[in-house]
Amino acid sequence: MQEFNLESFSSKMLSALGEITDDQIADILREKKLTVSVAESLTGGLISERLTNIAGSSAYFMGGLITYHPRIKVAELKVPGGLIAKHGVVSEEVARAMAEGIRGRFKTEIGISSTGCAGPDPQPPAPVGLAYVAVSSSKGTEARELHLQGTRKEIREKAAQAAIGLLWEHLGGEES
Repeated sequence: MQEFNLESFSSKMLSALGEITDDQIADILREKKLTVSVAESLTGGLISERLTNIAGSSAYFMGGLITYHPRIKVAELKVPGGLIAKHGVVSEEVARAMAEGIRGRFKTEIGISSTGCAGPDPQPPAPVGLAYVAVSSSKGTEARELHLQGTRKEIREKAAQAAIGLLWEHLGGEES
């Protein structure tokens, strides 16, 4: 797992007009006829919002779940309770299991997930700003560890951006 550099990624994702390329991601998903599902904890629906903000998103977006509580991650995504007990809910292992779980539950080609601590209080042992995003497909499951700063809102938005960035890379975009 490599740490994700949001600033580097953001500069690469900017088009000539300075807009994030959500449209380009949508175009790739439609062209490749790929379907996506999302399991969100930290981002609380922000990733799904980004993916569905494009007209025609029903061609690729099948659905998402906000699995905020660990019990819901276990019940809805089949994340093993022992995995959460061993690594904590804010962990690469749980992010990977969430992405794989949503992909299996919704029977999509791609599953995306987010988990983390947006604050203002830490979730020991996870400090405020620690987050993980993951993307799962037949190519495998990739995860990124993030160390984000800012307000609760800013941390959540940056994590959603990082998840979109990881999806873009997974679809064949530039490496960050």
